[in-house]
Amino acid sequence: MTKVFVLNGPNLGRLGSREPDVYGGGSLVELRDGLETHAASLPNASSVELDFRQTDSETELISWLHEAVDAGASVIINPAAFTHYSYALRDAAAQVTSAGLPLVEVHITNPHAREVFRHTSVISGVATGVIAGFGFESYILALDAVTRRLS
Repeated sequence: MTKVFVLNGPNLGRLGSREPDVYGGGSLVELRDGLETHAASLPNASSVELDFRQTDSETELISWLHEAVDAGASVIINPAAFTHYSYALRDAAAQVTSAGLPLVEVHITNPHAREVFRHTSVISGVATGVIAGFGFESYILALDAVTRRLS
């Protein structure tokens, strides 16, 4: 069984009501449901288990990355605002890839097409890859990349 943690950072629990002109009108529940539907359609669907979570707490997000390492789980992470400044989160993410596990950083929007402060990611340098700007499809592309990498 391939376990994939799908971790979402601050304010993503407000999807659908938070700046729908920027993030779209879909909710976090709709994102989760769409990703689970996609996972079920994969050729190796019976061997993929998603663990979808969201928190506004940096501490909790770091703990979940530690948990992923301990469980041998791959990670798809949207660090949200923590992307730009959380060195503690970066160090926890580095533990995932150092353990030989894929970690894909995702963003619903393209940070490079937004405010200048969003152009820097402290996570990207330790991630296996980065997918951004495709809305909820960023997560689907990340799941496809992770499952191909593991097969």
